[in-house]
Amino acid sequence: MAIPDPRSMRTAMDDGETMTTRTSERVLVTGACGALGQVVVKDLLDHGYDVAGADRRMIPGGPIRVVETDLTDVGQVAYTAQGAAGIIPRGAIPSPYGKPDEVVFRNNTGATFAVLQAASLLGITSVVIASSISAYGMAWAPTYFDPLYVPIDETHPMRNHDAYGHSKEVDELTARMVVRRTGMSVAALRFHWIATREAALARTQVAPEPRDVRQMFGYVEQGDAARACRLAFETARDRPFGFEAFNIVAADTLASEETEVLVRRHAPDLEIRTPLPGFNGGFDIAKASRLLGWEPTWSWRDHS
Repeated sequence: MAIPDPRSMRTAMDDGETMTTRTSERVLVTGACGALGQVVVKDLLDHGYDVAGADRRMIPGGPIRVVETDLTDVGQVAYTAQGAAGIIPRGAIPSPYGKPDEVVFRNNTGATFAVLQAASLLGITSVVIASSISAYGMAWAPTYFDPLYVPIDETHPMRNHDAYGHSKEVDELTARMVVRRTGMSVAALRFHWIATREAALARTQVAPEPRDVRQMFGYVEQGDAARACRLAFETARDRPFGFEAFNIVAADTLASEETEVLVRRHAPDLEIRTPLPGFNGGFDIAKASRLLGWEPTWSWRDHS
């Protein structure tokens, strides 16, 4: 594999900015200019990490050096990852809408493979990939169907009917293969809708629809999502675990009605395996708490 010459790659920094040398560990964030990528970068910087960035597009004036990178190209990703202790890839098409299915699938699976392959070639042992609750299959299905049970845990079957959810399922399978081959640790974070605080508060003003039971009226605030990325990297680095998937979802729902009331109304045959008192979310997040030390800290209910 030929790693590109740095002279052939564009970078973005503040005009007149000089590079600041940090002595802490370096972490590469791909998709660093995206909505979540920028928040992940800030969280890492706030915790003393030396952050490198890669993205297809660049935002001048950002806090870190960003290399313009084809995120599906192993060589280009490997160039940006040199010297990194871990990689947190955040460059993906975020839904099945707006682009043809084959573009969504090819981009998302190709970008994940490129990151994992680059990490493997460079001897990087900690990677945190962005999966999704869409991998369970309900979120974007053209014909609505309910989960098999709630709360939905990480062992719930994946029953995909769309290219986006399937791309996330394949991403996780790719990660499992790389872990078997290399022994690295890969955390797959199954995010719910990653919302700004303003967007979450606005969404609570919309009455839930029957089909919303497929996603259990959930969300996760972007700061909590970014913190999960850092904690997953730190856990993979300090306590290697091979491959693990984690639900990263707020502890409550976006709905103003109690969770079990909504479930009984919109999905009366859905199995409730353990009680969902009050406004408890319909996704089991105990694994992330137990293994990563992650728990959501922000709820819209504290600000409504």
